[in-house]
Amino acid sequence: MRSLYLDIFSGISGDMFIGAMLDLGVEFRDLDRELRKLGLGGYHLHAARKHKSSIEGVKFDVHLDGEACGHEHGHEHGHEHGHEHSHSEDRTFAMIRGLIQDSTLSDWVKSRSIAVFHRVAVAEGKVHGLPPESVHFHEVGAVDSIVDIVGAAICLELLGQPRITSAPVVEGTGFVNCAHGRFPIPTTATLEILGARGIGVTQCEEPHELVTPTGAAILAEFVESFGPMGSLKAQRIGYGLGTRNNKTRPNVLRAILSEGADGSAAQDWLTDQVVVMETNLDDISGEILGHVLDKALRLGALDAFHTPIQMKKQRPGVLLTLLCEPDDADRFTEFLLLETSAFGVRRTVAERRKLQRDHIAVKTPFGTVQVKRGLLNGKVVQAAPEYESCKGVAAMAGVPVKEVFDAVRRLLP
Repeated sequence: MRSLYLDIFSGISGDMFIGAMLDLGVEFRDLDRELRKLGLGGYHLHAARKHKSSIEGVKFDVHLDGEACGHEHGHEHGHEHGHEHSHSEDRTFAMIRGLIQDSTLSDWVKSRSIAVFHRVAVAEGKVHGLPPESVHFHEVGAVDSIVDIVGAAICLELLGQPRITSAPVVEGTGFVNCAHGRFPIPTTATLEILGARGIGVTQCEEPHELVTPTGAAILAEFVESFGPMGSLKAQRIGYGLGTRNNKTRPNVLRAILSEGADGSAAQDWLTDQVVVMETNLDDISGEILGHVLDKALRLGALDAFHTPIQMKKQRPGVLLTLLCEPDDADRFTEFLLLETSAFGVRRTVAERRKLQRDHIAVKTPFGTVQVKRGLLNGKVVQAAPEYESCKGVAAMAGVPVKEVFDAVRRLLP
């Protein structure tokens, strides 16, 4: 399985992403053919090899019919967000979802495209106090941005659905004019989309927007983890060109296709990093220790547990361990120092490999139970009934929870 690394040192937008995919080898005619399955008219595509800061790559644009070909439509990378459409051109998330669902695109492209739009709808809904279904996409609902989002999913399918990692998100500074008025960078929608996924963002000295809402949603939906390149063996490199000439860096997105670090095909497991916190304690009561574990989990720790150990002078004690996201490490360090008798906390960054996951509904004689499955390279290797689902079904049926668990396991392959 291929791996795709997005080197977003100069940000990301929808058109830059598609340009990079075309430069990696996606055929323009295949992208155009698949997009026509949307049944969305009134536009034509344009892709050309150009240079940006002496770097050759692909510039991808969507032009509305009747629009001068030299005018690049939309708000992506290098355009003011103030380009507004009449209300009749705005589309709600429900309308966009229906358009995609009613198309003849593949199920994978449909689901991932809708998921990207849903992230934007949730973010916009949070800003305006509206449910996602009712959000009007003033900018992202435009024809060009629908093409960008659906086109991004099409490109990834044409590349064989590679697992995707990315460099850390870097954003510029300053202000942009958008449908909401004059807003600082990162824009409201971009910040909400990245924050909802737990993606950190760092600003640089570039006085322009680098990450657009569409680009942020693509990152949030498709990227497994963010960090520097690790044992990457580049097989092919593509460059997607932006419109603006930046002041401090080339306005390009570099995308790198590779195989696994050992030269073999990469597994499709998920990867991320966690911080492991540890402290040895020999003077804490069981009541306080239990309180600490419960509170840590309520505050968002990934896991928290203690292990019996032998400490100095042969004293019995406990090793208190807490796992958290890297961005939460300082917060939980302070928590442990305040809530326990610890004088110090050891911290280690650890890599994780996780199975791809999905959920299915299993019908039992007692009711329908949700089951979590773990998949590796498309094969189900783990399946576990969800406890809360089993408990609810057992309560409704008036039977022990154990019977529901056993019934589900008998029905699993």
